[in-house]
Amino acid sequence: MRAAPTILHLDMDAFYASVEQASKPSLRGKAVIVGGLGPRGVVATASYEARRFGVHSAMPTAQARRLCPNGAYLIPRFTLYRQVSDVVMAMLRELSPLVEPLSLDEAFVDLEAGGVAFDSDSARATGERLRADIRAATGLSGSVGLAGSKMLAKVASEEAKPAGLLLIEPGTERALLAPMSVRTLPGVGPATGEHLRRAGITTVGELVEAGEDELVRMIGRAHGAGLYRMALGLDDRAVVAERDAKSVSVEDTFDVDLHDRVRIRGEVQRLADRCVTRLRDSGHSGRTIVLKVRRYDFSTLTRSETLRGPTDDPAVVREAAARLLEAVDTTGGVRLLGVGVTGLADYTQEDLFAQSLAAGPEAADAASGAGGAGGAGGAGGEDRTGAAAGRTGLEAADGASAAPEAPEPPGEPQEAPERRWAAGSDVRHVLYGPGWVQGSGVGRVTVRFEQPGSEPGRVRTFRVDDPDLEPSDPLPLVGDTTG
Repeated sequence: MRAAPTILHLDMDAFYASVEQASKPSLRGKAVIVGGLGPRGVVATASYEARRFGVHSAMPTAQARRLCPNGAYLIPRFTLYRQVSDVVMAMLRELSPLVEPLSLDEAFVDLEAGGVAFDSDSARATGERLRADIRAATGLSGSVGLAGSKMLAKVASEEAKPAGLLLIEPGTERALLAPMSVRTLPGVGPATGEHLRRAGITTVGELVEAGEDELVRMIGRAHGAGLYRMALGLDDRAVVAERDAKSVSVEDTFDVDLHDRVRIRGEVQRLADRCVTRLRDSGHSGRTIVLKVRRYDFSTLTRSETLRGPTDDPAVVREAAARLLEAVDTTGGVRLLGVGVTGLADYTQEDLFAQSLAAGPEAADAASGAGGAGGAGGAGGEDRTGAAAGRTGLEAADGASAAPEAPEPPGEPQEAPERRWAAGSDVRHVLYGPGWVQGSGVGRVTVRFEQPGSEPGRVRTFRVDDPDLEPSDPLPLVGDTTG
């Protein structure tokens, strides 16, 4: 614990939904729900207007629609969220070299390490200046908590929401915490909270009254002793500048269970490509490829394969994921698929044999001869055998996803697939300029033409295959939006 409130916690307010409201003028002041839009979708973030109806994150989207039927339901636009997050995190790093990001919209900052605050007055001034700078640069609001520890700074930012600042003066911690729910403390989830409730403990003050010995008896020594210290407001954890990513992954939940094995293979290949894109964006490579499959009965299987060295080659990740899929029984249907990479590193070790498989059998044979001595014995030889065995399956999957199983007669034209327009996605029309998709169906797509900083725009409807309408990149929230 510090004698001055020089640890800052920033939490952007309803971040995804606020970005959407700033980006789409017609949604300002309206209920906005961001997340999966299908029958099995889950809410990622709800605006404060939507929260008044009881909508909250992690809620099934179908339930949210029942509670708030007139809300705007949008897909997440992570590219834009990351761009805004980068702007905010850069501001935090101007304050201090010790910035600990927790997510795209949340971070701790050690103000004392940056020399910008040493007491309550300077800490408060820094926090208010930060909030104003964020508003000017992004148009968004953030809530700031200031305290002598990380735990209390996070509690303070939560109490300050939305768009506020709360500073906890040293010496007032216990009085502030006492009436709060035990769920306020880190490590107290639903199960622990319910266990304590059955023992008659619902507030932090009641935790303190129970005493350390009783908490140790109830929930174990490690957890009980730590929880008692937290209840007293004691937290000596330092702000850590670098939090190393442990894995990168992507997954999709499907509206209808997938039964077609060829379709499943194609989805795995698509997920592998998305995973590699995210891997490269983070500046990492990885050694272990992980496949996640949730089946029709909600049973979840994971399979993994560890390479001889880290890679960020999409062909290598696709082939590994395809091999892993071959070992999974998808009979009965698949409701979720995911591909991840773990064992992250900041460099890539070239794997001549693995990469040459993507180039064709001749290249693979040449690589095998060139690298035979290095791969002899142990797991290296097994990796090569698995890679070679998996190549045929991968080529079959690629071929199946590119064309129907029964080839079309030569010269017969094939109908182009109908374009899909997800609600909330960015578009640009040749005549009307930038806009976003309000909805689509029965061969039509409805677009509202507006952009950050403009007045609410007009709505127009087009055929889904209108050649003048194209997907577009997000426009910046503040600054030049004419490009």
